[in-house]
Parts: sequence; C-alpha cells; structure tokens
Amino acid sequence: MRRVVQIEAPWRDPALALAALADEAWSLCLLSGGGGARGRWSYLAARPLEVLWLEAGAPADPFAALAVLIPQGDILADGPPFQGGLAGLATYELGGRAQGLALLPHPDWPHLAAGLYPALLAFDHEQRRLLAIGRGDTTSHARARAAALLAAIEVEGESAGVVPPQGLAGPMCASPAEAYEAAVAEVVSRIAAGEIFQANVARSWSGQLAQGIRPYDLFARLAQDSVAPFAAYLRLPDRAVVSNSPERFVSLRQGPSGLMAETRPIKGTRRRGCDSAQDQALAAELLASPKDRAENLMIVDLMRNDLARVCQPGTVKAPELFAIESFTNVHHLVSTVTGVLRPGEGAADLLRATFPPGSITGAPKIQAMKVIASLEPPRGPYCGSIFWAGVDGGFDSSVLIRTAACVLEASGDGAQRWRVEARAGAGLVADSEPVAERQETEAKISALLKALGADPQDAS
Repeated sequence: MRRVVQIEAPWRDPALALAALADEAWSLCLLSGGGGARGRWSYLAARPLEVLWLEAGAPADPFAALAVLIPQGDILADGPPFQGGLAGLATYELGGRAQGLALLPHPDWPHLAAGLYPALLAFDHEQRRLLAIGRGDTTSHARARAAALLAAIEVEGESAGVVPPQGLAGPMCASPAEAYEAAVAEVVSRIAAGEIFQANVARSWSGQLAQGIRPYDLFARLAQDSVAPFAAYLRLPDRAVVSNSPERFVSLRQGPSGLMAETRPIKGTRRRGCDSAQDQALAAELLASPKDRAENLMIVDLMRNDLARVCQPGTVKAPELFAIESFTNVHHLVSTVTGVLRPGEGAADLLRATFPPGSITGAPKIQAMKVIASLEPPRGPYCGSIFWAGVDGGFDSSVLIRTAACVLEASGDGAQRWRVEARAGAGLVADSEPVAERQETEAKISALLKALGADPQDAS
C-alpha cells in the first residue's frame, strides 16, 4: 500500500453515495457537517484488505494489534487529511483494557473492530470536489483500486437516499426516569463523600426498526436533518453503528515540532430556544454558568493529564476554553487541549493513554468508570469511538454520543429486524439536580428520536 493515486470525479453527496455500499459488511462513512475546518472533509471506504476483530476475552494487546496494522506509504501533498489506512470502532469497554479495569463485556459488541482500507473516497465540502484515492504496491494497482471504489457508487438505484417515512416497528422505550434520577442522586452523594468529582451517567432508549428499514435509512435521515461534524456509519456483520456525534475525541496531525495531538471535550449543554431571542439567551446562560464552566474545566484538566502521558513535557496547553458550539437541538460548551507527541509515540499510544474519553467518564477517570459500571449495563459503542489512522501518522476520532447501536436479529414473526439502542448522558457534579439532569438527557436524545420517527414523548 505504499504507492498512492488520486482520481478526481464529479461531486456527489457522501451520504447518498454510501447507499450503494451501505449493506456491505465493513462499509464506512465518516460524514462531516456544519462548515468550518471540522466540516470540510467526509470519507467513504469499503472492502478492506484485512480486518481486526478483538472480543473482550482476546489475549492480544489491542493497542499493539492496532499499531501493527497501521500502514506507511506515500502521501499526496495536496490531498485530504485521511488518504487510506486503518479505520473502525473502539467500544467503551476497550477502556477497561486501557485503564486496567475488568469491565463487564457487552454481549453484542467486541472491544475493537477495524479494517485496513486500500481505497477511499474523500469529499471536499469546501471546494465541492470528490477524490478517489487508491493505494497499492504499484501505481497501476493503486489506480485500479481507486477506480473500482468510484465505480461501486455508480450502481445505486433510483431510490438511493430516499428516506422512508416510518422508521420504527413500535415505540422507543426509555429506561425509567425515576431510576435515572435516583442514579443522579447517588452520584451526587458519592461526590459529597469525596469519592469522585464528576461522573457521566447515561439513560437508554431501545426499540426495533420496522420491517425493511435499515440502519442506513436512519443515517440518511440524520444527514438530511441535522448532520454533525463527526457523524459516522459503520456496517459490521449483523451489526451497525449510526452516529451523529458533535464531539472530537483525539486527533493527530503533522506540526512543525512533530505530531500535534488535539482533543475537544464537550461539557455543558442547553437546549435550543423556540425563537432567536430565547436561543441567544440560553447560549449566554450556558456560557455564564459557573456549574457548567467548572464541569468543563474538570474534564480539560483530566484530558491535559491524559495527553501528558504521551506528549513532550511543557507542550500540553489549553488554547481555547468554554467556546459555544450550537447544533440542531442543543448548545454545547467546548474546550480545546493540545500537545506535541513524544518521538516514537503514535496513534495507538495516544489511544491507549486517553481511552475512553474523559468527557463521558468523569474525574478521577478510573474511579468514575467504576461508579458508571455500578449504575449502567455495558455501553458497547456508546461513548466509544469511530476512528481512522492514516499512513502518515495522522489520526482522528469521535466520541460516540448521539449514537444508535443496531443489531440484526430474528423477530417474533420469523422475519429479521434491526434492534436499536441509543443512550444519552449528563455530567454530574456536586450541585447537579436529578430532574434537570434527566431533562438534559432528553434534550440530547431528541434529534435521534426524531430521525427514528419516534414520538417526542418517548424521550421522557
């Protein structure tokens, strides 16, 4: 995979281009929306040369296994950040391996599922360009791979991308509001006792897609209505992940002093307003909130500590604190932490040092993870990450919030349908109020429920 070739093609919408490949195992779409630097590039990949699938009990070191698979090769000087390599899913429970905790495994999901992709389509939203990039042992081999993937998206039918009006076989069932409020109260009491400073605890919603409805249909609906900067679709054998995440986990890019790491934790949320005046007032309230700023700062400090494990001394900084970012249904408070990786460290080392994301665990991280494990069943994809690792050492990853985990299974009538689970959490601190935190989870899940065709009342 050392040689690389780029073919330019007419612009296509990436979510619609995915339609031709969406039902193939290991098809992948990383979809960016919202404009700006984080919304410039989307990617589509399929048909990996090799796959890595590690279950909870696998004896192999998952991070070492990742490092071995990340290839090296030529780079296009004017190409996109990701030009082929490794991409896939790290579920939340992989964090137990990273942090030395024996977390219960999720019954449906492995710790790690990744593919080595020799070709991808890169969609430049800023310049409206579609680039087919192929890698191979020779230039002609690389060109053939790029052309084959480009040809694969041309076979979609006339109905590709048309989203069915009804997505569910029945209502989405939420875990009891009373149970979540009780969990919030317990976490607050444990904070008061000095056990932790913060923990992110989630609620779940579950249901079944209607006959003939696929995870891709949900992804297409989200792309149409409220695409986020780190949206993703990954189809695995009998499983799929559909994510509309607004949050970057960690990234790597070449800088003047070496590989520059960046993380952008989200902590602090307000719903969007009914009109412009109310919307601006809610954003201003979030920005001024001592509780939300303190919650955000705790995670900034945690992520600074995590990055310091693999970064050069003195390089870890927080260049941006408490920025407001607005999405379809919520405002978020976002900060940025950066650092320069030590020589010899790479993407797998960064993932080991930082996983799972601090914004969805708490502080101190390990004790917060223990608290979460005592209050929630295994999370699986939720609060894990979809990531890519490129041939030049580059890396990017999301935090899998606003995410649906889908499993194909036999239903009572003998047909096969997709079971779907989604979760939403809230960062709990000393002055958290159970009802307010429960309402925050409902604001966060609302866009996903809407895309599923669920009744708004299903959020509560």
